[in-house]
Amino acid sequence: MIIRCWGSRGSIPVSGKPYLRYGGNTTCLEIRTNDDKILIVDAGSGIREAGNALLAEGYRDYTLLLTHGHWDHIMGFPFFKPIYSPRTNLNVVGCPFARSSIKDLLSRMMIAPNFPIKFEYIRAKIAYDDDCFESYKFGSLVITPISLSHPNGGTGYKFEENGKTFVFLTDNELGFRHEGGLDFQDYVAFSRGADLLFHDAEYSDEEYARTRSWGHSLYKDVLKLAMEAGVKKLGLFHHNQERVDSEIDDIVKDSQKIIKKSGEKLECFAVGQLMKFRL
Repeated sequence: MIIRCWGSRGSIPVSGKPYLRYGGNTTCLEIRTNDDKILIVDAGSGIREAGNALLAEGYRDYTLLLTHGHWDHIMGFPFFKPIYSPRTNLNVVGCPFARSSIKDLLSRMMIAPNFPIKFEYIRAKIAYDDDCFESYKFGSLVITPISLSHPNGGTGYKFEENGKTFVFLTDNELGFRHEGGLDFQDYVAFSRGADLLFHDAEYSDEEYARTRSWGHSLYKDVLKLAMEAGVKKLGLFHHNQERVDSEIDDIVKDSQKIIKKSGEKLECFAVGQLMKFRL
């Protein structure tokens, strides 16, 4: 599989010179299977660029998999250009997340006065799958969900293809158990032996002292999880909107020091916009 990041920022898009290397778009990943199917994970602001790039390549069939319904993970949907073409086929998958349906969740963004274009103007053929599945087969990819520890709930995912595993746990607070969330060791077990893990690592020690229970993790807790799980590569994800490139670099450097001191061989980095990974 090929994983491409179109956005790894948390809460709200940012821009400017201090954010150039890691990017300012909110969460959106593109996963291409070995049989060339396109899976898009979350519809943060990054989905706008993803849609433009995929249209330029001639792709018309997509599946959108949602982790949860918070604004920064769905705000880009009305700007996903493929939905305005009748040639597009889009399958939207995920739990309804405190709404009656995924369609209701997405359409409410485009109700006046929130947005000038009505949801009814969408021309793509869209199918909605509201089932909170235990396992999902997407071409040659097997997708397994896990409940996230996050306000209003959410779903993390494990993607497996040809013996390789990618785990995506954004918006997951390891230091506080929210309703519907699981224990730390459950996330360790879920991530066990993953080739690549992206995990919410939004806060430093000082920040977490005043934001505990807000739904995001202390990066040191994420390191502990990855090392206990025997993960091969860890990508720090969901960067705080105030976190400039140099400060992200500092977190990565400190993480690498902690890993070296522990004697583990974990590779750790910060996930940036337009980074591409092949498993």
